[in-house]
Amino acid sequence: MRLVNDAELPANIPFRQALAFWFKLGFISFGGPAGQIAILHTELVERRRWISEARFLHALNYCMLLPGPEAQQLATYLGWLMHRSLGGILAGTLFVLPSLCILIALSFVYLRFGDVPVVAGVFYGIKPAVAALVLHAAYKLGSRSLKTPLLMLLALAAFVALAFFDIAFPWVVGAAALIGWLASRWAPAQITVSAAHGAKSTQQRLPAVIDDDTPTPPHARFSRSRLLRVLLGGIGLWLFGMVALVTALGWDAAYTQMAWFFTKAALLTFGGAYAVL
Repeated sequence: MRLVNDAELPANIPFRQALAFWFKLGFISFGGPAGQIAILHTELVERRRWISEARFLHALNYCMLLPGPEAQQLATYLGWLMHRSLGGILAGTLFVLPSLCILIALSFVYLRFGDVPVVAGVFYGIKPAVAALVLHAAYKLGSRSLKTPLLMLLALAAFVALAFFDIAFPWVVGAAALIGWLASRWAPAQITVSAAHGAKSTQQRLPAVIDDDTPTPPHARFSRSRLLRVLLGGIGLWLFGMVALVTALGWDAAYTQMAWFFTKAALLTFGGAYAVL
């Protein structure tokens, strides 16, 4: 993996290079959300140095709080941060477009030829490799985020709550947020990097195009009017589609019910792509 040195670090991220990366990502993002996030981190933080690790992890944190697949949301956000709305649309679209085309091709093979032993063998071979990718990605991201005993204990408690007690994800996140808030008041060293570790990290950390102290670009600053326009635009597009389906096909039609089901899934599936599954 060739890393970018300081002399090659651009002042701004070229749009064509970003577009080529988002297109490439759609073909190599195996391993589900954990693997996809790990690839994003490796490519954008370590190799290309387009964004600093702190800002990458900050974006990942609030993408994980949103309903829906956090890896695609993270890619969309990063594309938007780099190149405004067009960058976000292209990043989010190209994230899924190659896999959609491959899925359509495999569906055609299945419908045309039925069970194909060669294809089935390929998938059985891929399964353990994907599992290894997920484990490696989880370890890599965890080692960068869980730097104090309290954070490690929170991660373990969250895993136990979700895996063995079937506690809903919003309750787990709420409890973790409350513990984090209390720790910030009474034991801040347990949720921040220690001074020694911080000095080591600062020494090793390389500058990025979008660095820790890079000013927030104008399009990413909060604006009530912009927020209102985005909300009205998104709700309007959804409403137009639903009204068109109900008018043309009726409420009980398969396509209408599919649209309504996935609308609810998009709004209620907290916990990322694994919760969606």
